[in-house]
Parts: sequence; structure tokens; C-alpha cells
Amino acid sequence: MKNNYKCCNIVVLIPLLSFFFQLGIVPAYAENPLAQQIISGTISDQEGLPLPGVNVIVKGTSTGTMTNLDGKYSITAAIGDTLSYSFMGYTTKILVVTNDFKGDIQLQQNADALSEVVINAGYYITTERERTGNIARVTGEDIELQPVTSPIEALQGRMAGVEIVQQTGVPGAAPTIRIRGQNSLRTQLGNNGNLPLYIIDGMPVNSAPVSSINQFTSTTGTDPLNGIDLANIKSIEVLKDADATAIYGSRGANGVVLITTKNKTYTAKDELQVTFYSGFSRVAHFLDLMETPQYLALRRRAFLNDQVDPTPSNAEDLVVWDQDRQTNWQKELFGHSAPILNTNLSYAGGNAQTSFRAGASYTRQGNVFPGDHQFEKKTANLSLHHTAKDGKFSMNALVNYGLTDSDLFSSANFVATALNLPPNAPALYNEDGSLNWAQSSWSNPVAILKSTGENSTKTLVSNLNLEYKMLPGLSLKSNFGYTTLDNDNINLLPIQISDPAIWHRVSNRSQHSQTNRESWSIEPQLNYTTNIGSHHLDLILGTTFQQNKNHQLNLSATGYANQHLIGNLNAADAVSVITDQEVIYKYQAIFARIGYNLNKTYFINLTGRRDGSSRFGANNRFANFGAIGTAWIFSQYPFITDHLHFLNFGKLRASYGITGNDQIGDYRYLNTYEATPGPGGLYPTRLTNPDFSWESNKKLEAAIELGFFGNLLNLEASWYRNRSSNQLVGYTLPAITGFTSVEANFPATIENSGIELVLSGDLIKSKTFNWQASVNISFPKSKLIEFEGIEETPYATQYAVGYPLNIMRFYAYDGIDPETGFFSVVDVNEDGSYDDEDRMVFKDLSRTYYGGFSNQISFKGFHLNFLLEFVKQQGLSHDSGTPGFQTNILADGRYTMDGAPVTNSAQQPTQAITGFRAYRNYLQSSKRPVDASYVRMKSINLSYTLPEKLIRQLPFTRLNLFLQGQNVFTLSGYTGLDPQNPNSTNLPQLQRVTAGLQLTF
Repeated sequence: MKNNYKCCNIVVLIPLLSFFFQLGIVPAYAENPLAQQIISGTISDQEGLPLPGVNVIVKGTSTGTMTNLDGKYSITAAIGDTLSYSFMGYTTKILVVTNDFKGDIQLQQNADALSEVVINAGYYITTERERTGNIARVTGEDIELQPVTSPIEALQGRMAGVEIVQQTGVPGAAPTIRIRGQNSLRTQLGNNGNLPLYIIDGMPVNSAPVSSINQFTSTTGTDPLNGIDLANIKSIEVLKDADATAIYGSRGANGVVLITTKNKTYTAKDELQVTFYSGFSRVAHFLDLMETPQYLALRRRAFLNDQVDPTPSNAEDLVVWDQDRQTNWQKELFGHSAPILNTNLSYAGGNAQTSFRAGASYTRQGNVFPGDHQFEKKTANLSLHHTAKDGKFSMNALVNYGLTDSDLFSSANFVATALNLPPNAPALYNEDGSLNWAQSSWSNPVAILKSTGENSTKTLVSNLNLEYKMLPGLSLKSNFGYTTLDNDNINLLPIQISDPAIWHRVSNRSQHSQTNRESWSIEPQLNYTTNIGSHHLDLILGTTFQQNKNHQLNLSATGYANQHLIGNLNAADAVSVITDQEVIYKYQAIFARIGYNLNKTYFINLTGRRDGSSRFGANNRFANFGAIGTAWIFSQYPFITDHLHFLNFGKLRASYGITGNDQIGDYRYLNTYEATPGPGGLYPTRLTNPDFSWESNKKLEAAIELGFFGNLLNLEASWYRNRSSNQLVGYTLPAITGFTSVEANFPATIENSGIELVLSGDLIKSKTFNWQASVNISFPKSKLIEFEGIEETPYATQYAVGYPLNIMRFYAYDGIDPETGFFSVVDVNEDGSYDDEDRMVFKDLSRTYYGGFSNQISFKGFHLNFLLEFVKQQGLSHDSGTPGFQTNILADGRYTMDGAPVTNSAQQPTQAITGFRAYRNYLQSSKRPVDASYVRMKSINLSYTLPEKLIRQLPFTRLNLFLQGQNVFTLSGYTGLDPQNPNSTNLPQLQRVTAGLQLTF
């Protein structure tokens, strides 16, 4: 507001200064009566509007004046003098006075690179130069050729403040995305209060991962964006601060991801584009585990230490199995190469009034496990744009359809099995090809391949946008959206997955899951834009009506008489309904935006929204949210342009606002009941609490943006602080009430703060060689700053007031017990047992900083793009299992070839339960956290575009050949499979290599 006050003073002083100049009270020129003439006229912009406050000076003298409120000026100059016309936000014009010199001047707005970058801010469009909010942007060209299934996964390392972790390398699994940290204590799958809002072409899409009964994706769910074709994405914008997100109200509390798909911009020629690539994926890194001789020596030492003899019942690996057998189970169970295939076709055409773009794609990815299992994706898309001849009416229609299929078997973790199996475990198959059960001495890990699993998802995202320009500057718009997601998941489990010795105790069975999501949204709005002199005003007034309907059905069936009938529920002896529910969520809001700028220099953006959600009781169903964003482009002041020639752009911006959060289950404020199995009645499942209300997220940000040397180098530095309070959690109740908890607001406040830096530039720019580089880095911090009564909640052992959210509580490591040779930890309260009261060492496992370094290098027709992702963090060391038990461990030099510990930092081998408990305590001790930082070549693309002179006689207009790599290498001192997920036994990120071509006709 202070800057605006100054602006008002300037506007008032303009006519006074002009008046004083003309009266001579302020000396306007040094008199030269022999050659002087009076020059007067009007200065306007390119639209013919007068510009007040333009500086007009005679260069080399003290003579000068300013235009008045009507853009008029008058100055005395001699023939041959040079006049300079300068105004903030416009290109300075230099003219020499002649005999026929005309005083009417038209100035052009600065057309720099920042002004040309159009940013999608959701309900309105802005530019990189004029935005007041924090909006990160990635173009479709950066991600369209990446061989990934989800658009979110393609953003890893590309945006400051956007943390994306792919928890498994299984295709289709949902990644975790956090925009500026964790705002809610609810992190469980199905009850996650930290999900951002996904918007596809103006239509909100449920961002919650789809639940899966397949054990490969049961902890992550599948990604609801899998059905989007990456090649059809025009851009992805991520809105982060209050100014950018508050217009979405409660839905934007955790940030907003805007996905804009491609549409046809009219050109004189239709265009057909074909893209094809193929390749393979594989696990790039395996653990160095003990081989058979050292493993057996460790096992024998364990029995010797315990003074116990190995027998067939307690040591199959020492007594029954082949002592000379050696198998690398990692390569056997998840070391295969998986093929990749992608084909994409698009056609665009039309005329000046009506244009369209249609496309289709097919993607297939195999898997690295045994067996011929794969993930398939088929997509189709259509966009249609029409504008009336008079330009008043326009229409945009977009439809995206995707079908994904995965036939992965339902399995326990293959990776964990491979890491734990002894290297001399039996062969998987007998000589006749049947499964080898080795006289029931082990559980054959590939027996699960006898099962089959299918996960099929159909998604439809459609949007219709209508606009009618009622008056100059006034338009009426309405957005209509409709989405569906249908997921069918089935696992068929015959008795053949079990040891034949227990077939009499098991039966053929199946698991079934269906998820159906349906959503519609209507958003009418009025837009008004006007210019009054140097004042520019944008107004938006709109309303939102949205409804989501979700249906979930989970079944379990047993007792099929024949394995060929598995899945046919009519053939099952018993069918159990685990879940059968339909919930409806309704949302309504009214929103407004006031955007104002003065001289394209001072900007203020006011947004407000009143939300209503069906997830709250009548007492708190509605809430108000809003934000203010300001910006000041200071680089156009004469002092900057005259003295700091290296600085061509400078902007300060700040924002503050409040957003809400209603990401909780539906009907939580009501007493709810479920039907009892069979005839009978109902039983209560939840207590009522009509008074709990919205979580509140207060966001504050300050930033500076600088451009140097003609925008060859650009820097953006942002500081933010978000405080999320009024946390919605389950309040613990005594068991005598019949319920474990009741939904309530707790006086808990989470603070996320940090600094984000983005530096980009054209390092080399010439006719034949160009090198553009960009680096982003984020320094996040999170803290639970208050939580009254935390000891009465389930979070008492998970969080601590004053500490980061991602802490783990550990026992204090106390070295090796000299009496037992086992690990020991400190018994803090000396009560003889180890529990939560003894875990008093807090370790922060959050990322200290993270970011990405991207480069785009071109030389003639060659183009090289690569992205390095880097993360500084701590993680948990790899859990090898208790040394001496029947599990393989790292061959890291802690034990000799005789199985004896090398140093006093290794536990004595044992197969006793006391040693197991000691090792378990060690895994929960302060010795466990290790450095898990890494630098990863996330993606690299080398392409060559044939010169035009070589393809003039060919039927196509452009040919691009490319070689793409992903997760090419990782530099890290971490000893586990993947530092991105320290100590995880999920499938690590896969290394992918593809090659292909792109033809344009």
C-alpha cells in the first residue's frame, strides 16, 4: 500500500510540475534565443491512449518536462537537439529535432522475454513479467518424450518447492507430491490431508490415489493421472503461494497443479505428427550381499556361539540344501530387462474460425520380475476451438480419454524376498519344469506366478468453455466439466501358489475391488478489463458448483471347486463383502479477483472466495478465504536504466493470504451406521461432532526477481512461511464408549518455511551454438510449533512439539554389550524394558535441500537436454536382518570369511531370540540414520533434426531422431537399493533407455 500511496502522489504532482515548468518557476532550459523553437504534442501508447508522466528531456542539458494527465507536453529545443522520451514499462524513444519535427509521439511497451512467457494462473492468464504470485512452469517439450506413466513423475527435480518421490518402480504406482511441505497430520492412504488440487483444462480431478489390492501398489495406490498422454500436455503450472492459490479457496490449501493439454492454434497448413520410440528398463543397482561360502560360515558361527547343533528343522540351509549352490536372487527375481514401446499420433487443422486437434497413443511397459507381465496405456484426445466471425463468441471443447491395464500378479514383496533368501537356497524349478518345493523346506518365491492379477482403469476428463464478449472489456464465461474414473481390480489365487503339502488346508480364492468416481463442475464467471490512462484493471466474479460421487466395493471369495472357475462369484462357496459404500461430496463457492496495475509497474492482486463443503456440519459449512499479492517492477526507473546498465529487470513481490482444507472423509460430522451381515439391523460406526470445522493455512511470501544483461541471466529468490492450524484429527476416546476416536479440531499448528532459488540463463547464444541452463534449489523447514494435548492423541509417539514433522524417535545407541556381544541401547527410565519412553533421541529425516540442474544445448541440428536431480537428506541404513539368522546380509567387511566380527561395531552372529531382540533394538537406535544424499542423472535426451534442405523432396516437413535416458546413473554413498527411498524394499527406480523418431507432415 505504501508504493500505491507514492503512485498517487506522483499522479497528483504531474500537472503541477508541468505547470511550474511552463511558468518558468522550475528552470526548464538554458536559453538560446538564436535557435530555439517550442515543440508540443501528445504522447500515447500503441492503442492511442494518452500517457501521463512521460519524461521528455533534451539530452546533454538540464531542459526537461513531463506530460500532463492528457499526455500533452511542451518543450523548447533547437534544431539538431536530441530529445529522449522515457516512461516506465515502455521502450525509450530517441529523436533528433528537425525543421518539420512532429511532437506527437507513440511509445511501445517493452517486449522482453518475460513478457512473452504466458502463465496459466487458473482463472486468468498472466505473464512471467507481471505475475504477483509464485507459479512454477514446465512446458510440454520438456516432458513429452519421457517414458513414464504419470505427468507428476515427469516433474521430479524441475520445480523449486515441489517435492516428488516415486515410492516404487512398478509402472502405474502413484508418486507422492508435496508442495512446500506437509500441512496436515493426516498422511494415510485414503485419509491424506496433504494432496494438492489437480486441474486438467479447467476441470478439477480427484487427486487421491486409487486404492489397490495388488500388493505391489497397495501402499501407494495407483495414480489417477495415468490416463493422461504426456505427449498431449502443453504445459504444467504449479501454484504455490497464497496469491496464486487463494482463488481456489479450500481446494488450493496444499497447492494447485494445472495441466493444460494441447489445442490447435490456427495456421495456414494442417499438421500430422507421428512419434515412435522403444527401449528397455531395468534395475540399475543391486546390493553386494554375501556369497555362499561367507554366508554359510556366518551361519555356522552363529550356531557355534549359541552352542546349538544345526538340524533339518532349524537350519535347512546348513543341513538340507546344497552347500555349493550359488544364486544371485536379486537378478533372479527382479533383475530382468523390461521392454518399452510407445506410439503417438496427432492431427491438427482447421481455419481461422474453427480449429481442432485429435490424437491417440499406445504405451506398453514390461516389468523386471519373472513372467510376461506388463502395463498398457491407450489414450485418445480431442480439442475443438471455434470463434465467431465478429469475435464476440468463442468455444473451447477438450476431451481426454485413457485406458490403463496392468496384469501384475498379487505378490508379497519380491524385492524383500530376493534380499533375504540365502544364496544357496534351492532351485526354483525341478528338471521337469514343475515348481521345486525341496521337501517343504522353503517357500518357493515364484509360486505366486501361478496367480493372476488385473488392474484396469478407465478415465475420462472433458471440459467445455464458452465465452461471449458482451461489451468492450466485458465478457461472460462459463466452464463445464465432467470426469469419470472406473477402476476394476481382481486377484485370482489358486492353491497352486502354496506348497502341495498344505493344499488340504487352503482353497482357491479371489479378491475383487471396484472404484467408481464421477464428478461434474460448473463455473460461470464475469470478466471485466479496462484501461484508464496508465491504470489497468482486471475484475473477475464467478461461482463454482461441484459434485463428486464415489463408490467403493471390495469382495473376497473362497472355495472355488476348480481353478478355472476362480473369479466367477457364482462358483464360490463363500463371498464376503468387505466394503460397499457410496459417498457424495458437494461443494459450492463464490469467488472474486481484482487485479490492478499502474504503468505496468505497480501491481496489486486481491482474491477472495467463500467456500461451502458438505463435509462439515451446518454450524461450520461455509468459510471465507482470500489473499493479497503485490509486485513492483523497479528496474524501469531512470536511476536503474542510467546507472545499472547490467540490470534490465527487477521486481519485488509479496503475498499473504488464508486458505482452508476440507480433505477429510465424508459424513464425519454425523452419527454413521453400517448394516450388520445378513438380516438384522444396523450398528454405529462413528460418533457425531457437528462443530468441527475447516483447517486453516496462512501463507506469507516475499520474493525478488532479477534479470541481468538483457535477460541472459535471471534470478528468482523466494522466502515463504506457511502455518496450518486447527488440525482435523481423531480425538482418542475411552474404549468404554465403544469408539476409539471422534473427529475434532485440535489446537495444533504446523509451520513450513523455506527459501527457494531459481537461476536460469543463456550461457552461450549464437547462430549455431546455444546453451541454456537452469538450476533450482529449495531449503525447506517444517516444525510442529504447537499441539496442546498431543499426549492424548495417537500422534504422541509420532510427533513432538518444537520438532520437524519427519522426525523419528530412537533409542540411544550404547555400543556392543561386552557380556553378550550384542548391540545395546540405553534404558532411559531403567525399568528393564524398552518402549516409547526410552526413545528420546530425535532425528530429522527430512530433506535438508533438494533441486535440479537442467541444461539445453543445441549445435546446428543437434540438441542435448539433461537434468540432474540432487537431494541432501538422512535416511535409515539398509536392514540386512539379524546376523546369523537365515537371511542374507551385506558383504561390507564387518565379518571375516569365518563369520567372526571384524570390529566391535558388529554384533556377534546368533540364531537366538535374545540376539534378534538386540538387533531389533539396534534398528530403532540412533545408530541407524545415515547419509542418504544423492545426485541422479534424472533424464537426458540427445536428438538430431534433419536440415530443411535434406527433406525438401521428402513427404514430411520435419524429422527428429532422438535417444532418451532416464535415471541413467546415481552418485550416492548410501548402501541400500535406492537413496530416494532409504531402507525401502519396494522396487527401486528403474533405469530406462529409449530411442525413436518424430515425423511431421
